[in-house]
Amino acid sequence: MAGKLDAAAEERVRKVQRTAESFAETSQMHDENITFPKENIEKLNSIGYFKYSIPEKYGGDGISLTELMKHQEKIARYDGATALSVGWHMGIIMETGEKQLWDDGVYRAVVDEVIQNGALVNNLATEPATGSPTRGGRPETAAHKSGDDFILNGRKTFATLSPVLKYGIVSASIDGTDKVGNFLVDTSLDGVSIDETWDSIAMRATGSHDFILKDVKVDRDCLVSYRTPGRKEPSGWLLHIPACYLGIARAAQNAAVKFAGEYSPNSIEGTISELANVQEKLGRIELMLMEAEHFLYSVAGQWDDSSKEERAEMSGELGAVKTSIVNKAVEAVDLSMRVVGAKSLSESSELQRHYRNVRAGLHNPPMDDMVIINLAKQSLSRNS
Repeated sequence: MAGKLDAAAEERVRKVQRTAESFAETSQMHDENITFPKENIEKLNSIGYFKYSIPEKYGGDGISLTELMKHQEKIARYDGATALSVGWHMGIIMETGEKQLWDDGVYRAVVDEVIQNGALVNNLATEPATGSPTRGGRPETAAHKSGDDFILNGRKTFATLSPVLKYGIVSASIDGTDKVGNFLVDTSLDGVSIDETWDSIAMRATGSHDFILKDVKVDRDCLVSYRTPGRKEPSGWLLHIPACYLGIARAAQNAAVKFAGEYSPNSIEGTISELANVQEKLGRIELMLMEAEHFLYSVAGQWDDSSKEERAEMSGELGAVKTSIVNKAVEAVDLSMRVVGAKSLSESSELQRHYRNVRAGLHNPPMDDMVIINLAKQSLSRNS
């Protein structure tokens, strides 16, 4: 049955949850100080988390998309910033291996480092002038051919995981051509640096600084793929985004339920959990998150059970999951704050952090307008 996990997967989910529970102890501190939780990364690496999404043929666990979503949602309940950060690595490694997007030797070398040393990878495509790469802008980051090598120069923004990245997959326009290449860049190379620019009020602990390349020389084998214009193949791993925000919303719900069950102003007998207006809000939260959970795992299960040809037709479902869940999560956190009242705006309240973090999902891909227009076109084509 779609969405069901076997015993080994269930044990991994429990292991990840036990590990992630400690993240809640420092999430507020890292948010306040805009620091990156390296200790969370080390703990996840210690249980072998980063090899979970590597296909079995390369020495990983080859987990399903459904299982990955379970892990990411659990992590987000305790630290949303950590979940969003590692979700990029987990999904990129999964898709690249499953679709064999790179040269086999290059991919094998990277995942060997993941398994042995906990190396982390992320796509670095966003730039100040182009905005989100999903809008189709050509990168200003340039790759110049020099003999058998390439020389890279440019600046990438929103470089999530930058304090701990081993590899950045950098999109760059190749001089003298109309091609855009994706280059695997080792962050230890000369000319690579991090400009600590991250000052967002949301997801402050993701380390999403600017990634600078100044005359960085890379071997031709580091040109791992090209960006092709036009319709992209659907990517199931991007469901890690709604999974993260669902987890944050569940954390906010738990905070509201706990408060309602304990708070007893002297104007009433018992706690506010017995008041109809509070129960109405809590009920609406549960309804939205129940719908969100079923939507996420239904589509993740559909992906797991589908052929390559069937997956190629799932763009509408995947986009709809992201848009639906993120907007429900935003509303659920807002309602949770209404249950708690003005106390939720206190700096010491976890709810104000959830409120800021959950809104970041509105700006993660795919964007709402693109999803809605795509769904409109899908419905029109069905009836043409």
